[in-house]
Amino acid sequence: MNMSEQLKQIYEAEQYIRERISFAPEVALVLGSGLGILDELMEDTTVIPFSEIPHFPVSTVEGHAGDLIIGKIQGKPAIMMKGRFHLYEGYDVKIVTLPIRVMKRLGVKSLLVTNAAGGVNTSFEPGDLMLIEDHINLTSMNPLIGRNENELGVRFPDMSEAYSRRLRQIALEKAKENGFTLKQGVYFGLSGPNYETPAEIRMIRMLGGDAVGMSTVNEVIAARHSGIEVIGISCISNMAAGILDQPLSHQEVMETTEKVKQTFLDFVVSIIPEL
Repeated sequence: MNMSEQLKQIYEAEQYIRERISFAPEVALVLGSGLGILDELMEDTTVIPFSEIPHFPVSTVEGHAGDLIIGKIQGKPAIMMKGRFHLYEGYDVKIVTLPIRVMKRLGVKSLLVTNAAGGVNTSFEPGDLMLIEDHINLTSMNPLIGRNENELGVRFPDMSEAYSRRLRQIALEKAKENGFTLKQGVYFGLSGPNYETPAEIRMIRMLGGDAVGMSTVNEVIAARHSGIEVIGISCISNMAAGILDQPLSHQEVMETTEKVKQTFLDFVVSIIPEL
C-alpha cells in the first residue's frame, strides 16, 4: 500500500466519523485486552462500530470489542478505541495504525495507550500497573516504512521521548495520590500470537525489557510521527514464560484485568484531565 492510498483511507475514515460527531476530541484512548471497561466513564457518547468505518478492520480477539466511542471524560472531549488491531491477526502495520492517523486528523493531541502484558521483571506481580518509560520494537514491522508523506509527519521522527516525560510525572503523582505503587519499566513488543518461550523471555530480560506484549509499539511510533503526546500503561496480567513454571493462557489475562478494574479506572480518571 503506497502512501497516497494510505492518505485516501485516512481522509475517508475521518470524514465518516466527523459527520457523526458534534465536537473535536482532544484525548484518545486505545484499550488493551480486558481493559475496555473505561467506556463506563464516558458521557454524551456516540458509538460507531469499527465495521461501519471505511477501511477499519474488525478486531477478532476475545476481550477486544470493536467500537469507536466518542464522548467526554471528566468534561474532556475524548475518543476511545474499545478494542484494537494486531499484526498477528494478519493486518498490515499501516492498517493497525490507521486509527491513530484518523484520530490525529480529528483533533487529538494526546494518547493514552493501554495493554495487558506479561511481567518479565521478576519483582512484578500479576495485577501490577506499569507506567511505560520506553519500548523496544521487535515486531519486525514499522508503520513509517515506505515513502514519507510530509502531511503525516517528518521522514525521521525523534523517538528519544516516545512516552512523554511530562505525562509520566503526572501519572506517578496521581498514583501516589490514589494510594498505590505504579511500577515503571520498558515494554518489549513482539508480533505474537504465541506466547514467548522461556528462552525468549531470558533474552528480553537481558535486553532490558520489563514487560512483554503483542501491541502498542507501532501505534506509538505512528502517534509520535503525528506529533501526538503519548502516555502508556501496562496491566501486568501474568508472569512471562518460565518465571513461574506454569503454562500461560488468555483466560488468565482476562481474569487478572478484571481484578484490577477499579484501581485502573480510578487511576485513569485522575489522569485524563491532565492530558
